[in-house]
Amino acid sequence: MHFVLTLHSHLPYVLNHGRWPHGSDWLCEATMDTYLPLLEALLELEEEDTVSPVTLGITPVLANQLANPRFREEMDSFFRQRLKACDEAPASLAETGDQDLLTLVDYWRARFLRLQGLFEEIDGDLLGAFRRLEEDARLEIISSAATHGFLPLLGREESVRLQLAVGFSEHQRLLGREPRGCWAPECAYRPGGEWNPIPGVSRNRHRDGLENFLSEAGFRYFFIDTHMAEAGEALGWSGDLSQITERIHPESEGGSRERTGTPARSAYQAYYVGEPGSEKGLAAFVREPEASMQVWSRQLGYPGDGSYLEFHKIRWPSGLKYWGVTGPEVDLGDKAPYQPADARYRASDHATHFAGLLGHIQRKARVGPSGVAMAPFDTELFGHWWFEGVDFLRELFNRLPFREGVVAVTASEHLESFPAEAAIRPLEGSWGANGDFSMWLNEGTRWTWERLWPLEDRFWEAAKRALDSEETKPILAQAARQLLLAQSSDWQFMISTGAVPDYAEKRFNVHCDDAEMLLGALAPTATREDLANALERVHELQDRDDLFPNILDSVEKVLTQG
Repeated sequence: MHFVLTLHSHLPYVLNHGRWPHGSDWLCEATMDTYLPLLEALLELEEEDTVSPVTLGITPVLANQLANPRFREEMDSFFRQRLKACDEAPASLAETGDQDLLTLVDYWRARFLRLQGLFEEIDGDLLGAFRRLEEDARLEIISSAATHGFLPLLGREESVRLQLAVGFSEHQRLLGREPRGCWAPECAYRPGGEWNPIPGVSRNRHRDGLENFLSEAGFRYFFIDTHMAEAGEALGWSGDLSQITERIHPESEGGSRERTGTPARSAYQAYYVGEPGSEKGLAAFVREPEASMQVWSRQLGYPGDGSYLEFHKIRWPSGLKYWGVTGPEVDLGDKAPYQPADARYRASDHATHFAGLLGHIQRKARVGPSGVAMAPFDTELFGHWWFEGVDFLRELFNRLPFREGVVAVTASEHLESFPAEAAIRPLEGSWGANGDFSMWLNEGTRWTWERLWPLEDRFWEAAKRALDSEETKPILAQAARQLLLAQSSDWQFMISTGAVPDYAEKRFNVHCDDAEMLLGALAPTATREDLANALERVHELQDRDDLFPNILDSVEKVLTQG
């Protein structure tokens, strides 16, 4: 049986949108907690000549931020901030009588300095470092939609095409090769058929299945959740849906679906989506349920182990973490000091268990050599949410070569060995709460779609006309960027979870406002003053939202396809 570890790396565009807590510090924290430690682990495995074939997704919006010179400046500042916190921590701990935590200050300082050294060694070029590993056949990098737009709910076919066309071309530009795989945002899929998610607001019409758009864009495979293949129940992202189902009102528009009941298909093979023998055929990998929950779930799996670092307890103003999980029912005030060595040993134990679990699954499910267990995770789970997660991955790849019957490969390597043959028409769904679209379309987010759909119409009505004039092309290009940024699925997600709804609403509205202002200057009734004001605004926005430099090429391509 093949094992395909798929990591999905994504953050919305936060550069030039403030720093703490949801501006550039968000990106810098993910880099320090996850991206650099992951790179460090992969380089160590390479040096040991240990096979570690990660299928690593990097969304185009994240890749653009990592490639931006301002990211390097923000990271340099962030490292200085973290090291300063370590310098000031001893005096702060002495004031409160917590000198027993001083050894952890030394631990954090050593870690920050080590990661800072790695960042300088690669000259701040994370994308280049991962690209070199791909060139050396150490991993496979895949792409996604441009800004992680929730594709099934976008109002126009052209909008779906633009998200994917930009995703494909930006991957080529920044990573040097065509991507074979695509992480459809939120693993969301819509089959062909009638589309009317908000009766009376959306237009009731026939829409193509997303597989057509993925194939048309040039992708060869994508990923779906277990229930969408009728291979099991919806898992959610953590295996515990109770935390959010009441908040998002699953019976509202877009919020209900039938459960699949008894699995009708195996979760241990890739399926063919499309007409067999078609050159535009697309493979779908199915999320493996049992092993996935061991890593995802704090309640049921490894991350909740008492030895691991407690994510939620932070000492201010330093921002350093000194405490372990201790126990699932232990109050934050009673957490015991973190013991890094114990946590590292526990990660090793869990890696051994996980490798054994894969072997057990292979035997129990009677999965032959052509079978595949695909385990997908947000990359940021490892290191950020589960601090020891990268240690776990490193140890897992050290153990898998000794697990008979289980071979780690990339997604493309599996398809090269065993092309998908069994056909499937996936069910509508996502890997979010309830397995449907209710995390992104519910009573609390309906207004975002009611604003976004007319904005899409205005953009595509203006696009062909604006492309005919050199004077209006810069306005159209920036309007396209603002539209794509407004389409990010992150905004509805943050509103629905209730974590930072004010920030999400503000960002959504800012991008819609700017797109509307620019499109107003492209209207047939626009004046020369409107055009001059729009061009001035374009220069301001190009500095703030500095991404997708070749976006008009994709707009022209979409209009040609239409």
